[in-house]
Amino acid sequence: MVEVFVTNVKRVDTAKEIVALLRRNFPESKINFDLEDRDKVLRVEGEDFQAGKIVMLVNETGFHCRVMED
Repeated sequence: MVEVFVTNVKRVDTAKEIVALLRRNFPESKINFDLEDRDKVLRVEGEDFQAGKIVMLVNETGFHCRVMED
């Protein structure tokens, strides 16, 4: 399963911290940011993650995150 999220993360160091947080919660998933994209895309690929929990965890860091609509 692949899920793509829209965020407002702008800095590489912040993105690395959020990826580390998400990897602690979803260690089997591939997680990365595309900060060059205008939507500051967060992409998660794996079998065992919940989109709602990813949104919650990122939002708890003070950034906005939502599932990208098709």
